[in-house]
Amino acid sequence: MNKLLTLALAPLALAGCTMVPPPDSTPPQPQGYAVPLGQPVRVGDLVVTPKKVAEDSRCPMNARCVWAGRVVVTTRIVGSNFSDTADLTLGEPFGTHGKMLALVSVRPDKMAGTETQPVDYRFTYEAR
Repeated sequence: MNKLLTLALAPLALAGCTMVPPPDSTPPQPQGYAVPLGQPVRVGDLVVTPKKVAEDSRCPMNARCVWAGRVVVTTRIVGSNFSDTADLTLGEPFGTHGKMLALVSVRPDKMAGTETQPVDYRFTYEAR
């Protein structure tokens, strides 16, 4: 009987020692992955490839600006029965062949006094 009681209480004793991790406070990531120039990424049922930075006139993070600026990325978009190249502007939805797509993130942030090299850029796209 004593062994039976010990076996019955053992899981309860061990459960008291279990560490419960704190809730994850990290915000959810946008759909897709951050990719460098030239690397394709699947976004919904599209394959998207950033080809070149056509414009990066963003206000540097360590400066004050009258205009926030913008980023425009020439992007190859391939669907099941089409292939397009278009200039996508950060934060602006783009439609082609009944599909909606947006460039939702560009890294790194622009900094005054430094020039971002093409190999350092990372782009995140999202199907809308």
